[in-house]
Amino acid sequence: MLSYIILSCNEFLMNLSLLGYFFFVSDGFLELVFVLMLVLPLIGILILFFIKAYNLLLIKQLTLLITVLVFFLSVLLVILIDFENNYNFQLIFDLKWFEILNLKYSLGLDGLSILFILLTTFLIPLCILASWYSINYRIKLYLIAFLFTEFFLLNIFCALDLFLFYIFFESILIPMFLIIGVWGSRFRRIHASYQFFLYTLFGSLIMLSALIFIYFHVGSTDLKVIYNSSFSNYRQLFLWFAFFLSFAVKIPMMPVHIWLPEAHVEAPTAGSVLLAGVLLKLGTYGFLRFSIPLFIYGTEFFLPLLYTFSLLAVVYSSLTTIRQIDLKKIIAYSSVVHMNFALLGLFTLNIQSLSGSIFLMLSHGIVSGGLFLCVGVIYDRYHTRILYYYNGLNYFMPIFSMFFLIFTFANIGMPGTSSFIGEFLIIIGIFQYNTVVAFLASLSLIFGAAYAVWLYNRIFFGSIQTNYITNFMDLSKREFVILFPLILIILIGGIYPDVFFKLYNLSIYNYFQNYISFVY
Repeated sequence: MLSYIILSCNEFLMNLSLLGYFFFVSDGFLELVFVLMLVLPLIGILILFFIKAYNLLLIKQLTLLITVLVFFLSVLLVILIDFENNYNFQLIFDLKWFEILNLKYSLGLDGLSILFILLTTFLIPLCILASWYSINYRIKLYLIAFLFTEFFLLNIFCALDLFLFYIFFESILIPMFLIIGVWGSRFRRIHASYQFFLYTLFGSLIMLSALIFIYFHVGSTDLKVIYNSSFSNYRQLFLWFAFFLSFAVKIPMMPVHIWLPEAHVEAPTAGSVLLAGVLLKLGTYGFLRFSIPLFIYGTEFFLPLLYTFSLLAVVYSSLTTIRQIDLKKIIAYSSVVHMNFALLGLFTLNIQSLSGSIFLMLSHGIVSGGLFLCVGVIYDRYHTRILYYYNGLNYFMPIFSMFFLIFTFANIGMPGTSSFIGEFLIIIGIFQYNTVVAFLASLSLIFGAAYAVWLYNRIFFGSIQTNYITNFMDLSKREFVILFPLILIILIGGIYPDVFFKLYNLSIYNYFQNYISFVY
């Protein structure tokens, strides 16, 4: 009798688990999760509008809860969708928008987009936590701006329509313009916000002309239709260059990189984290999603130009980083180096360099975000970012110094960290293509070690300057909770990178197999 009851219970549990399995992996459930992930930030904005501005704790807690739920939903999509064996777009959501113009609100996911979505949804809650005490005025509007930013970013990475991508690509300027200009830290924040806005807007207006040309040529801006269309060689040259001008500003490449250090220095800590962690990836994502697969001849034609500007940016920005005295400017210029290094790998166009480039982009989002958060930690205590005033922090901030050391090692591509995997694969891929370019690109690794080690030594070792440093407090619990997940991802990515490779390797091979056969 007892054995019969046990067998009956086991059978019931198995049926229940199978029922749960089929429920959770059904298309209807996955589509619900996908749509909910996209609209939750808007729902949060609507709720915040009806909460009085003086309920600060409720506003902060609600915003944090919404962003954590969005992250949970994005992780659920990664777990339930089979990106390892399916390279096609999944959970495609088509909604008729302007039917007369044949424009659709078309969204979908593949192995490439889900990684950038994960990066976005992971960093946004950390940005909210980082702003918990540092932002003291117009907090409700500040958090609404971040929710708008998250909504626009998620739609950018899911967009399967060129016109839709362009709308959200431009819309992201509005909340970031406000975050830098209203909640910036110094008097030049207005100048920095206008500089950021105008630089990026100028490049995007040229991209709009190319988008209109594509619409009249193909009759649609649906990405699935455009992938199956063809353009003449001369048209590809114009279209590729128009897209290039827009994406080059976002990365940024030389000589349109001037806005980035200014924006980073003047932005609040959370704004710098989001700017370096996600917004700089919009340019490389645009190249990855549109320029390379759509304009094969244009990509091949402009490769020498792109290599020249990328190498100049890598070497020049590395040397410029060494002579900076502002902590944020040091990390900002190092971001220019890493993004242009990733761009070299992206346009080398073999499997190793493409995989390494995407991996380095994701790693840079985590590492640069962590470094900016570390700068925010010491700025909140001592209210200065000038390197001259820091010495000997290792004596009374040992946990913080250990975290900063791991971020520093990751920033220079030390083995065992996620950045090493990406840089190593890029160098291997570039060597297969051109040894001279590989040698020049490798100089950035030497310069990177020089300025990163010098920065760490200057801040944490030496005698304590008690004239300037009076707050002898290590990381708080909140700051530890913010930084520890970043450290964990850096180490996991460096020790077991297959966790991330499995998500996007098949998508890379599918998208660029035509190009690879064209080149080789």
